[in-house]
Amino acid sequence: MSKQNVELIRGMYASFAGGDVPSVLAAMDPEIRWSSAEGFPYADGNPYVGPAAVVEGIFQRLAADWDGWSLAVDELLDAGESVVALGRYTGTHRKTGVGIDAQFAHVWNVRDGKAVRFQQYTDTAQIARAVPGG
Repeated sequence: MSKQNVELIRGMYASFAGGDVPSVLAAMDPEIRWSSAEGFPYADGNPYVGPAAVVEGIFQRLAADWDGWSLAVDELLDAGESVVALGRYTGTHRKTGVGIDAQFAHVWNVRDGKAVRFQQYTDTAQIARAVPGG
């Protein structure tokens, strides 16, 4: 089952990169628990529960606040019911003009072919310096 879990998460990142948010959301369990890293600007709603909360609390805010926000996954690690993604975020904050190139690790938990939990780890200090008041 773990190879299928890796492929599910790989597909989610590919869909996100292609702008296919409905496919990303379809891969999430209706009760997904999404947690941003402590200190990340959008951790104020942790945990976001359900795909609609993720869209409102994370995806829409990223789109509104950043030019060129993207993530590049360098590696996916199979950890059974969990999948770990390692990569980098890049983008420029619209209000400050400050760019980032920050490492991340994402830990996904998968059950019954759906993403049920997401935990982000990233360089929150670098990101904080890019946001207003950071």
